Amino acid sequence: MREIIFYRTASGHRPVEQFLDSLTARQGAKATWTLGLIEELEFVPQQYFKKLVGTDDIWEVRVNIGRDMFRLLSFFDGPKLVVLNHAFAKKTQKISRSDIRLAEQRKRDYFRRKNR
Repeated sequence: MREIIFYRTASGHRPVEQFLDSLTARQGAKATWTLGLIEELEFVPQQYFKKLVGTDDIWEVRVNIGRDMFRLLSFFDGPKLVVLNHAFAKKTQKISRSDIRLAEQRKRDYFRRKNR
Protein backbone atom coordinates (compact mmCIF):
# COMPACT_ATOMS: atom_id res chain seq x y z
CA MET A 1 0.00 0.00 0.00
CA ARG A 2 2.47 2.67 1.21
CA GLU A 3 6.23 2.92 1.35
CA ILE A 4 8.04 4.60 4.25
CA ILE A 5 11.43 6.26 3.86
CA PHE A 6 13.61 8.40 6.13
CA TYR A 7 14.28 12.06 5.42
CA ARG A 8 17.98 12.70 4.86
CA THR A 9 19.59 16.08 5.52
CA ALA A 10 21.89 17.66 2.95
CA SER A 11 24.83 16.25 4.93
CA GLY A 12 23.36 12.73 4.85
CA HIS A 13 22.08 12.63 8.44
CA ARG A 14 18.84 10.67 9.06
CA PRO A 15 17.34 12.12 12.26
CA VAL A 16 14.41 9.69 12.58
CA GLU A 17 16.56 6.64 11.96
CA GLN A 18 19.00 7.87 14.63
CA PHE A 19 16.09 8.38 17.07
CA LEU A 20 14.74 4.88 16.42
CA ASP A 21 18.22 3.41 16.96
CA SER A 22 18.24 5.01 20.44
CA LEU A 23 15.09 3.18 21.58
CA THR A 24 15.10 0.02 23.67
CA ALA A 25 14.48 -3.28 21.85
CA ARG A 26 10.87 -3.35 23.10
CA GLN A 27 10.21 0.26 22.08
CA GLY A 28 11.85 -0.30 18.69
CA ALA A 29 9.72 -3.40 18.09
CA LYS A 30 6.54 -1.43 18.78
CA ALA A 31 7.68 1.38 16.45
CA THR A 32 8.45 -1.17 13.72
CA TRP A 33 5.05 -2.81 14.21
CA THR A 34 3.29 0.57 13.96
CA LEU A 35 5.20 1.51 10.80
CA GLY A 36 4.23 -1.87 9.35
CA LEU A 37 0.55 -1.04 9.87
CA ILE A 38 0.99 2.23 8.01
CA GLU A 39 2.67 0.47 5.10
CA GLU A 40 0.18 -2.39 4.88
CA LEU A 41 -3.27 -1.10 5.82
CA GLU A 42 -5.31 0.96 3.37
CA PHE A 43 -7.15 2.67 6.24
CA VAL A 44 -4.90 3.14 9.27
CA PRO A 45 -6.72 3.85 12.58
CA GLN A 46 -6.14 7.41 13.83
CA GLN A 47 -4.64 6.08 17.04
CA TYR A 48 -1.58 5.18 14.92
CA PHE A 49 -1.51 7.70 12.04
CA LYS A 50 -3.26 11.02 11.58
CA LYS A 51 -2.89 14.38 9.87
CA LEU A 52 -2.06 17.23 12.20
CA VAL A 53 -4.61 20.03 11.85
CA GLY A 54 -3.21 23.50 11.18
CA THR A 55 0.03 22.25 9.64
CA ASP A 56 1.49 22.10 6.14
CA ASP A 57 0.21 18.52 5.62
CA ILE A 58 2.29 17.04 8.43
CA TRP A 59 1.23 13.57 9.59
CA GLU A 60 1.84 12.06 13.00
CA VAL A 61 2.82 8.43 13.56
CA ARG A 62 1.80 7.57 17.12
CA VAL A 63 3.77 4.91 19.01
CA ASN A 64 2.62 4.16 22.55
CA ILE A 65 4.17 1.49 24.71
CA GLY A 66 3.20 1.52 28.35
CA ARG A 67 3.75 5.04 29.63
CA ASP A 68 6.19 5.86 26.83
CA MET A 69 4.81 7.87 23.92
CA PHE A 70 6.79 8.57 20.78
CA ARG A 71 5.84 10.65 17.80
CA LEU A 72 7.29 10.41 14.32
CA LEU A 73 6.33 13.33 12.12
CA SER A 74 6.08 12.81 8.40
CA PHE A 75 4.65 14.00 5.09
CA PHE A 76 3.59 12.46 1.82
CA ASP A 77 5.58 12.62 -1.41
CA GLY A 78 2.80 11.55 -3.77
CA PRO A 79 -0.08 9.30 -2.76
CA LYS A 80 1.92 6.34 -1.39
CA LEU A 81 5.34 7.54 -0.21
CA VAL A 82 5.57 8.58 3.47
CA VAL A 83 8.72 10.47 4.47
CA LEU A 84 9.56 10.33 8.20
CA ASN A 85 11.38 13.55 9.05
CA HIS A 86 11.25 14.23 12.82
CA ALA A 87 10.87 12.10 15.96
CA PHE A 88 10.68 12.71 19.69
CA ALA A 89 9.44 11.31 22.98
CA LYS A 90 6.12 12.96 23.79
CA LYS A 91 5.75 14.26 27.33
CA THR A 92 2.72 16.58 27.06
CA GLN A 93 -0.74 16.49 25.50
CA LYS A 94 0.08 18.83 22.63
CA ILE A 95 2.90 18.62 20.14
CA SER A 96 5.06 21.72 20.49
CA ARG A 97 4.94 24.31 17.74
CA SER A 98 8.75 24.06 17.43
CA ASP A 99 8.49 20.34 16.59
CA ILE A 100 5.88 21.08 13.92
CA ARG A 101 7.96 23.95 12.48
CA LEU A 102 11.01 21.67 12.26
CA ALA A 103 8.97 19.01 10.42
CA GLU A 104 7.61 21.65 8.02
CA GLN A 105 11.11 23.05 7.45
CA ARG A 106 12.47 19.58 6.65
CA LYS A 107 9.55 18.97 4.28
CA ARG A 108 10.40 22.15 2.35
CA ASP A 109 14.09 21.17 2.30
CA TYR A 110 13.22 17.69 1.00
CA PHE A 111 11.18 19.01 -1.93
CA ARG A 112 13.62 21.83 -2.72
CA ARG A 113 16.52 19.36 -3.01
CA LYS A 114 14.41 16.77 -4.81
CA ASN A 115 13.32 19.25 -7.49
CA ARG A 116 16.81 20.49 -8.36
